Amino acid sequence: MTTTDPFAAIADPNRRYLLEELRRAPKTVNELAQGLPISRPAVSQHLKALLDSDLVTVTAEGTRRIYAVNSKGFGKVSLWLDQFWS
Repeated sequence: MTTTDPFAAIADPNRRYLLEELRRAPKTVNELAQGLPISRPAVSQHLKALLDSDLVTVTAEGTRRIYAVNSKGFGKVSLWLDQFWS
């Protein structure tokens, strides 16, 4: 698995929207797609980019895949940003 640069992943406004939604609560692709003017497959592609950059996680619950924010992935981003304020 190749890890994608998290800053490249969050550069897209649709991905930032997905992260904002997931920050509120874990959700399925269908739940996330309801708030976007893009197709469900496009939402899945954006989620894959966020998964590849370790910003989200996915767990299976029966036939549903539940996406959630990965705080460990954001920890790396936060460490990098924090160096500018110390």
